Amino acid sequence: MSNAIKVDIWSDVQCPWCYIGKRKFEAGAAEFGGEVEVEYHSFELAPDTPVDFDGTPIDYLSERKGISRSQAEMMIERVTGIASAVGLDYDYDHIHQTNTVISHELIHFAKSKGRQLEMKERLLKAYFINGEHVGRIPDLVEIAVELGFDRDEVTEALESHRFLPDVKADVAQAQEYGIQGVPFFVIDGKYGVSGAQEASTFASVLEQVRSERDAR
Repeated sequence: MSNAIKVDIWSDVQCPWCYIGKRKFEAGAAEFGGEVEVEYHSFELAPDTPVDFDGTPIDYLSERKGISRSQAEMMIERVTGIASAVGLDYDYDHIHQTNTVISHELIHFAKSKGRQLEMKERLLKAYFINGEHVGRIPDLVEIAVELGFDRDEVTEALESHRFLPDVKADVAQAQEYGIQGVPFFVIDGKYGVSGAQEASTFASVLEQVRSERDAR
């Protein structure tokens, strides 16, 4: 029996706070020092977004949130600064706003091969740092092949949407939990932590779980 503390994380590939939260959680888990098992779950922040959104992230934010372009620019500037503080160099000038459902299918494909965490990290980097497109099958296949996956197998999995039911199951579970925003962390099946909290917050929740287990 593994003694690892299970952490389930709901997240979207195009969520800037999810990448920041990932780094902060990783730092908190390192500070905690115990064994942690992480599983990512799909969450679509904007399932109605077209695959090829015609516009910039500033256009998207101002339309989606009903705010001015200057407000959208300030939001991006703020999140870029916070990302930089955790070692992430966001490049909003080259981001392709898109529909992320296929990228979630690819993460589930990688999960079936025991490599979910590696794929999640690569897709976040693709979107926020590399300026790659994460909404189109050919682009996602190239990313998967770069990681050593079989081209034909990945292409078949994405074109057949074999993992779409898994994506939908994650989204349904998020609704059951009442999760409305991401990142959202469920620790040991009972503690919910919402947002990109500080590393010390994650460390203290993990420590609390360990203390409760030791007291049994």
